Amino acid sequence: MGVPYAEVIGDPIAHSKSPTIHKFWLERLGIEGDYRSCRVEEDRLHRYFAERRRDTQWRGCNVTMPHKVMVVPFMGRLSQTAEKCGAVNIVVREGDGSLRGHNADALAISQILQGFGRSLYPNQIASYVQIVGAGGAARAAVIGAVEAGYCDFDFFNRHIEGARALAAWLSLNPEMYGAPLEGLGPIRNPDDGPNDQRYSHVVVNATRMGMDGYPDVAIDLAAYYPDTIVIDLAYGPRETGLVRQARSLGLRVADGLDVLVEQAALAFELFFGIAAPRQHDAELRKSLTS
Repeated sequence: MGVPYAEVIGDPIAHSKSPTIHKFWLERLGIEGDYRSCRVEEDRLHRYFAERRRDTQWRGCNVTMPHKVMVVPFMGRLSQTAEKCGAVNIVVREGDGSLRGHNADALAISQILQGFGRSLYPNQIASYVQIVGAGGAARAAVIGAVEAGYCDFDFFNRHIEGARALAAWLSLNPEMYGAPLEGLGPIRNPDDGPNDQRYSHVVVNATRMGMDGYPDVAIDLAAYYPDTIVIDLAYGPRETGLVRQARSLGLRVADGLDVLVEQAALAFELFFGIAAPRQHDAELRKSLTS
């Protein structure tokens, strides 16, 4: 008789760190279970879900690129967050064999922002969340920020049409809130001191920029206020330039691995019915970066 298992699907999938994370937690908790990776091409998604639904040991799967939107039609139900995002990165098999889709991208961003907390200053007008990117990850970042209590946004993208489309999706004026990537910079008053910030900033990189083979996000973080929060969804074998710059300035930073582990913890509890042992995060991070 097999053991309960979950897995991550995508195309390609060999790069995924999800099996390392989930197996680490299973071992620390002494739970009988497994977590695998499975390459699934787009034209095999229907067959994949048909087969897994019949497998009573299968608890569900994480979904990575490029399938986060493609899997939506196979879901019997969507969580409220997944419905808002229009994308799914966690699929859970329910007791009757039906599938429910969740989106942990937005939830991870929300939890990270809530963990950092908010800084309030005299004469403060707004806290702007600046989103770099215009795809599904950018949309999830918006929803996560809204759930964390943020309501002011600017969008920046290599193709300005994408930034403007994302602004329009949030019912903002596309011309005012959508800008080209080279327009990325702080809203700052030159006469503001450190205790009189009229604007605070959250910068979210929701693109692959900074990963191997891609240029870094072109930004001068030294021009931003010292309470700025930087969240970079990109991760790889090295730190991105955005993360290195933010850390050198003493800003509050969550890198791609921080986001990935936060997402994985949400999935782990849905798959195995127990909270991930987050007290081992430092050891887990060491294993992911060694």
